[in-house]
Amino acid sequence: MPSQTQVSIIGDGSMATVLALLLESQGLGVTIWGNFPDQVAELIQTRENRRYLPGHRLPDRIQITSDDHRAFAGASFIVSAAPTQYIRPVWQRLAPHVPAQVPIASVAKGIETATMLRPTQIIADVLQSAGTGSADDPDKPARPLAAISGPSVADELARCLPATVCAASDDEDFAHLLQQAFTTHWFRVYTNRDLLGTELAGATKNVIALAAGILDGLQAGNNAKSALLSRGLAEITRLGTAMGAVQETFFGVAGVGDLATTCFSPTGRNRTCGEQLGRGRKLQEVLDEMPGVVEGVPTTKAVVALSQKYRVEMPITQTVHRVLFEGLDPLEGISQLMSRQLKPENIG
Repeated sequence: MPSQTQVSIIGDGSMATVLALLLESQGLGVTIWGNFPDQVAELIQTRENRRYLPGHRLPDRIQITSDDHRAFAGASFIVSAAPTQYIRPVWQRLAPHVPAQVPIASVAKGIETATMLRPTQIIADVLQSAGTGSADDPDKPARPLAAISGPSVADELARCLPATVCAASDDEDFAHLLQQAFTTHWFRVYTNRDLLGTELAGATKNVIALAAGILDGLQAGNNAKSALLSRGLAEITRLGTAMGAVQETFFGVAGVGDLATTCFSPTGRNRTCGEQLGRGRKLQEVLDEMPGVVEGVPTTKAVVALSQKYRVEMPITQTVHRVLFEGLDPLEGISQLMSRQLKPENIG
């Protein structure tokens, strides 16, 4: 990767911060753009993301800005780290300043509730509407898009603990560029052609993680949690294949790998939110106290809508939806799942 490579990171949350640290350590130039000037001013002054990733100093070489004009200065590629439900307004704001054909990689894990679009689809939709989705020459293809996804808890990455993810794109060259840019001796990146499956796996695992947290809150035990993961993976895979994804994707690092980490990590927001619900707390009360966005909550609505559209049975997701939005008692939800009609096991 040439030393003059410049990366623009859109967002200033925990994942944006840790990826900025990683890329800077690789010798790349990095600019972090944040949406809120007061938070950006604090980052510039303290060189530490005390809100989302405390204890890790941002080197002086990392540029930090809330200026839309400076966000993409010299960018070789862009990393979108805005939470899924905020991608559209963020990119609508930035669209006039996005340089033509510069590729974009998303690290968000969710589905937009209003449209049922995945993160890269939202970005493409916004930029196409703004007239910046493709090159000036209509005969050239639209800018490459990718998703970086896998088991990647931010606080572990910040401590350089071993991790593996996928860079998924329809554009093989861009996937390889991301692989080269992000790979270190402790962070391994695979490439994958299944962008649909990779993004869908990253989004749906957050729904299952909410259910895993509910089991933790109810002290249901490891047997129940392991069963949840396996059956959750089955319904995620059913939805993915119905939508045209590659089945094998859901059994790789972006699928079952990310699912396991999210369901077991004590610092994961989705699992933690579910645990509090399992202990009897109300959803809004939990969300109000948690730093950052719990992607699985709005994504649950979108996944239920997708399951209805593609006529896929997703009993765990449906139950999570009822707990979150319909007042179902979590213990009753488990009872209903355990009392479903007996049948042979079906995976995928």
